[in-house]
Amino acid sequence: MTDDTQARIADLVAKNDVLLFMKGSPLFPQCGFSSRAIAILNHLNAEFDSVDVLQDQGIRQGIKEFSDWPTIPQLYVKGEFVGGSDIMMEMYRSGELAKLFEDEGVVRAA
Repeated sequence: MTDDTQARIADLVAKNDVLLFMKGSPLFPQCGFSSRAIAILNHLNAEFDSVDVLQDQGIRQGIKEFSDWPTIPQLYVKGEFVGGSDIMMEMYRSGELAKLFEDEGVVRAA
Protein backbone atom coordinates (compact mmCIF):
# COMPACT_ATOMS: atom_id res chain seq x y z
CA MET A 1 0.00 0.00 0.00
CA THR A 2 1.16 3.43 -0.87
CA ASP A 3 1.74 6.39 1.38
CA ASP A 4 -0.61 8.25 -0.97
CA THR A 5 -3.47 5.91 -0.03
CA GLN A 6 -2.71 6.34 3.67
CA ALA A 7 -2.67 10.12 3.19
CA ARG A 8 -6.06 9.99 1.42
CA ILE A 9 -7.55 7.91 4.24
CA ALA A 10 -6.10 10.24 6.90
CA ASP A 11 -7.55 13.22 5.03
CA LEU A 12 -11.01 11.63 4.83
CA VAL A 13 -10.96 10.74 8.53
CA ALA A 14 -9.82 14.25 9.48
CA LYS A 15 -12.45 16.04 7.36
CA ASN A 16 -15.51 14.13 8.63
CA ASP A 17 -16.83 14.17 12.20
CA VAL A 18 -18.41 10.75 11.71
CA LEU A 19 -17.13 8.54 8.91
CA LEU A 20 -18.03 4.95 8.12
CA PHE A 21 -15.87 2.90 5.79
CA MET A 22 -18.31 0.30 4.49
CA LYS A 23 -19.18 -2.07 1.68
CA GLY A 24 -21.77 -0.36 -0.48
CA SER A 25 -23.64 2.83 0.29
CA PRO A 26 -25.98 3.85 3.12
CA LEU A 27 -28.95 3.27 0.79
CA PHE A 28 -27.60 -0.02 -0.57
CA PRO A 29 -25.22 -1.70 1.88
CA GLN A 30 -23.47 -4.68 0.29
CA CYS A 31 -22.96 -6.77 3.44
CA GLY A 32 -24.89 -7.52 6.59
CA PHE A 33 -22.31 -5.92 8.87
CA SER A 34 -22.35 -2.67 6.89
CA SER A 35 -26.15 -2.78 6.92
CA ARG A 36 -26.17 -3.15 10.71
CA ALA A 37 -23.70 -0.27 11.12
CA ILE A 38 -25.93 2.00 9.00
CA ALA A 39 -29.01 0.96 10.99
CA ILE A 40 -27.26 1.91 14.26
CA LEU A 41 -26.15 5.31 12.94
CA ASN A 42 -29.62 6.00 11.53
CA HIS A 43 -31.30 4.97 14.79
CA LEU A 44 -29.09 7.45 16.65
CA ASN A 45 -29.94 10.12 14.05
CA ALA A 46 -26.23 10.72 13.55
CA GLU A 47 -25.09 12.80 10.61
CA PHE A 48 -22.31 10.83 8.95
CA ASP A 49 -20.41 10.36 5.74
CA SER A 50 -19.43 7.05 4.23
CA VAL A 51 -16.79 5.62 1.94
CA ASP A 52 -17.66 2.62 -0.24
CA VAL A 53 -14.53 0.45 -0.08
CA LEU A 54 -15.82 -1.66 -2.96
CA GLN A 55 -15.22 1.30 -5.29
CA ASP A 56 -11.51 1.60 -4.47
CA GLN A 57 -9.28 -1.42 -3.87
CA GLY A 58 -6.53 0.78 -2.44
CA ILE A 59 -8.87 2.17 0.21
CA ARG A 60 -10.31 -1.28 0.86
CA GLN A 61 -6.90 -2.68 1.79
CA GLY A 62 -5.47 0.57 3.09
CA ILE A 63 -8.12 1.15 5.74
CA LYS A 64 -7.25 -2.19 7.34
CA GLU A 65 -3.64 -1.07 7.72
CA PHE A 66 -4.61 2.47 8.71
CA SER A 67 -6.63 1.24 11.70
CA ASP A 68 -4.77 -2.04 12.26
CA TRP A 69 -8.25 -3.60 12.18
CA PRO A 70 -8.92 -6.51 9.78
CA THR A 71 -12.60 -6.05 8.96
CA ILE A 72 -15.02 -3.60 7.36
CA PRO A 73 -17.12 -1.64 8.29
CA GLN A 74 -15.02 0.73 10.37
CA LEU A 75 -16.39 3.74 12.23
CA TYR A 76 -14.40 6.89 12.99
CA VAL A 77 -15.65 9.68 15.23
CA LYS A 78 -13.75 12.98 15.31
CA GLY A 79 -10.68 11.28 13.85
CA GLU A 80 -10.64 8.38 16.31
CA PHE A 81 -11.22 4.77 15.32
CA VAL A 82 -14.23 3.43 17.24
CA GLY A 83 -14.53 -0.09 15.85
CA GLY A 84 -16.47 -2.36 13.59
CA SER A 85 -20.04 -3.59 13.50
CA ASP A 86 -19.87 -5.75 16.65
CA ILE A 87 -18.26 -3.02 18.74
CA MET A 88 -20.79 -0.50 17.40
CA MET A 89 -23.63 -2.82 18.43
CA GLU A 90 -22.21 -3.32 21.93
CA MET A 91 -21.72 0.43 22.36
CA TYR A 92 -25.19 1.14 20.99
CA ARG A 93 -26.86 -1.32 23.37
CA SER A 94 -24.98 0.02 26.41
CA GLY A 95 -25.64 3.66 25.49
CA GLU A 96 -21.91 4.31 25.04
CA LEU A 97 -22.22 5.23 21.36
CA ALA A 98 -24.93 7.83 21.99
CA LYS A 99 -22.82 9.22 24.84
CA LEU A 100 -19.73 9.34 22.62
CA PHE A 101 -21.67 11.31 20.00
CA GLU A 102 -22.95 13.66 22.69
CA ASP A 103 -19.51 14.10 24.28
CA GLU A 104 -17.88 14.76 20.90
CA GLY A 105 -20.59 17.19 19.79
CA VAL A 106 -21.62 15.07 16.83
CA VAL A 107 -24.51 16.62 14.96
CA ARG A 108 -27.70 14.64 15.33
CA ALA A 109 -30.93 15.22 13.46
CA ALA A 110 -33.90 16.36 15.48
